[in-house]
This record gives sequence, structure tokens and C-alpha cells, in this order.
Amino acid sequence: MGLIKATVGAVGSTLHDQWKEALRCDEMGNDILMKKVTTKNGVISNGSAIIVGPGQCAIIFDNGRVIDATAEEGYYKFDTSSTPSLFEGEFKGMFKEMWQRFTFNGASAKQQAVFFFNIKEIINNKFGTPAPVMYDDWSHAIPNQMTGETIPLSVFIKCFGTYTFKITNPATFMNEIAGISDEYRKDELLEQMRSEVMDSFEKVLNQLGCVNKIPVRSLPSQKDKVKEIMAEGNYDEAIQKRGISITGFNIESVSLDEESQEKINNYELSSNAYIQQGTMVGAYAQSMKDAANNPNGATNGFVGVGMANMASGGMMGGATTSPWQNAIPAQNNSTNNTTSTETWECPNCKKQVNGNFCPDCGAKKPEKAFCPNCGKKVDKDTKFCPDCGTKLN
Repeated sequence: MGLIKATVGAVGSTLHDQWKEALRCDEMGNDILMKKVTTKNGVISNGSAIIVGPGQCAIIFDNGRVIDATAEEGYYKFDTSSTPSLFEGEFKGMFKEMWQRFTFNGASAKQQAVFFFNIKEIINNKFGTPAPVMYDDWSHAIPNQMTGETIPLSVFIKCFGTYTFKITNPATFMNEIAGISDEYRKDELLEQMRSEVMDSFEKVLNQLGCVNKIPVRSLPSQKDKVKEIMAEGNYDEAIQKRGISITGFNIESVSLDEESQEKINNYELSSNAYIQQGTMVGAYAQSMKDAANNPNGATNGFVGVGMANMASGGMMGGATTSPWQNAIPAQNNSTNNTTSTETWECPNCKKQVNGNFCPDCGAKKPEKAFCPNCGKKVDKDTKFCPDCGTKLN
């Protein structure tokens, strides 16, 4: 009796296959990458509808073989002669499969299913460099001491952000990654390709620095440039072998390690030397002007300049030395003063005069002579030395 029951059940299962069905996959979102859809008994009826949604690809499997595929949104009719239909009068085919069902205890030897793949860009996948990576920063170029050529400043940075990827070859993705599981989710994939993602990112980073010469501080604004680089270059070759391509990186933050930050700080400080020199020279000029109006002389006027030079770490070097050294003697040395401060008596009008000429009569200051006996400085027309009485004229 049991044998009859099994035969009757198998025949009933075959007849049920003639009903038409609709196979579809609901919205897959940003998490589901592949999903298997089939009927309860694993056989897709001839004439069944297969509905492919936007951003989906459908691959139809029949007993382990791909028999058709489409990545175009729309409604499709399943039509194959591999399973002859009773309603088309193909009795021979129906009975043959009925006996096959009997052999497999009522389960169809054929396993038919539609595998739906999410071929949209999968966004917001986080990444971060586990350790600092080297970056050639051309915005802080330095001379090569051996060759004299200009080279970038090598710094080490950590980057964090997100990346996008998409399935570009569903068949390869299925063979290499997902298999024929009922569902394959993004979380299962991200851990597998973590190292490949970072390898691709470092190649893109090298392109940004060495070729495009993007300043290290401008990296977070280069989303479009990164996407362009990814499209032009084969930077994700290892990932492509899995039927996937990375379509872009979005660098959200960049941080320098301590040593690299110190390098840049020192570079920027030294590169500002010329600006600082100009500021110091201006300070000297102002101090000279203040000193000329200050009865205390130049000393107070230059104190602030000296403090400014000390605050800059003495980086002015020769730029500060020359103005400083030239300014002080000019203020304190009066040997070159052409105006006499000695008072003398005008020989014409007897007026006491300071200067080289009498302001009343215009007489020139008499030239001086010296007593040959005692060295006393006397007027040129003096007849006797007022100190020793020696006759002069």
C-alpha cells in the first residue's frame, strides 16, 4: 500500500506543476546582495511570470545549469521545452518525469530557481586605515639635498570614511562568493574583502599624491576625483575577480601622525621666514622713526624689535642683523654732525654765536690755531697765548 501511496503522491505533484506562477524578489535594499526564489517543489511551471525589479539581475537555474539571465527591469514569461507540459499534449515527457519523481521519493529531479542579484551601488560601507600610511604631499615640497630636485614631503596619515561597490558580474559573484545559498547579505562579504579594500584605497591614495598632487589637507574634498580615478584605473583588480567593483571612496577625515604634523609645522614656520623678515624690517623702520622723536634716543625704540626677533626664534638671522647694526650707530654717533655746537664770538659784531656763520652780520667763524708752546687752541689772529704768553703773531 505504501508503494501506491507514493505513486499517487508523485503523480499528484507532477500535475500540480502545470499551474502558472509569478516569481519576484521584493526590494533588496542596501543589505541583501543575492536571494533565491523558487516554488515549494522547486519546479517553475512553463508559462510562469518572472518579475525583475529596478536594480536587479535575474539568473534562472535549471538542474545546476544557467538557462537564461536578464538585468533589464520588466516582466518575463518562463518558457522552456525541457519540461514538456501535459496541456501541450506531451504525455511522454510527463510520464518520464513522473517516474523520476518516484525514484527520488516524490521529489523532482529537476531543481529550478531564479537567483536575484542586487546590482545597485551598495553605499555607506565604512573603512579606516588600521595603521598610518605614507602620503606624498606636494603642497609642502622640499629640495632633495643629493640632487637638488624638488620632492614632496613624505607624511604618514590615517584616513576614515566610506566606500561604495556594486556587483558587476553576477555569475562570477555567484561562483566565487555566494554559491546557491537562499540569501547572501552584505555583512558576510565586507569582512572577506577588508584587506582588498584597503589595498585598493592605498593605490588610489598614491595616485592622488604622486600624480594629481592633491594637498594632504584637501583629501576629504576629493570624492569626485577619487571616483574618476577608480573608473580610469584598475585599482581593485583582486576584488573584480569576485565579480565586484569598488566605485568610489569618500574620505571623511584625515589625521597626521605626531611626527608628520611636526614636519609640516616646521616647514610652514620656515617658509614664512620671508614674510617675517618683511615684518621685522617694517618694525625697524618704525623704531627709527620713533627714536627720532624720542628724547631718550634709540634704545627704547628698539627694545620691542629685539623682543619680536626673540619671539620668532631668532629666525631672521642676517635680515635682522643688518638693520639693527646700521641703525644704532646712526643714532648715537655724532662725529659726522656738520653743525657745530661750540659757542664763539663774532669778530665783527661781538655776538655770541652757535654755528659756522654769524646770524647778524654773516661773518664766518674764525679758524682756530694752536699755541706752539702749550698747545692751547686759540683764534687764528691772536697775538699772544692767553695761557703761557707765547707770542703767536
